[in-house]
Amino acid sequence: MKFVVLACLVAVAAAAPQLRPVEILLDERTQGTDGSFSYTYEAENGIAMDVSGRPGSEGQSNMQGSYRFTLPDGTLAEVRFFADENGYRAESPLIPPVPAHAQEQIRIAQEQREQGITFP
Repeated sequence: MKFVVLACLVAVAAAAPQLRPVEILLDERTQGTDGSFSYTYEAENGIAMDVSGRPGSEGQSNMQGSYRFTLPDGTLAEVRFFADENGYRAESPLIPPVPAHAQEQIRIAQEQREQGITFP
């Protein structure tokens, strides 16, 4: 009985995926004295990111950049993004369009902001 359990444990351990560290091919970072920054990195598995930023008017970091990765079917996915006082916005052919009902809610919220209406 002990042998069967031991054999099962060995079989499970042998079948487990062998994970290994991913090599970083590129890693560049800069930091300006004015609070600006940028970084770029790329890994051997196709994951990459390129970002630049600066301090925003309301204390946040305003950033823009892109990231990419490989989908399970081998297709390269790329997303460009912007983050600032107006929130986070991403652009990619992979992101579906905003539905009409959501666009209407966004329009209503904008009108409320313009009227000075806020919610806690």
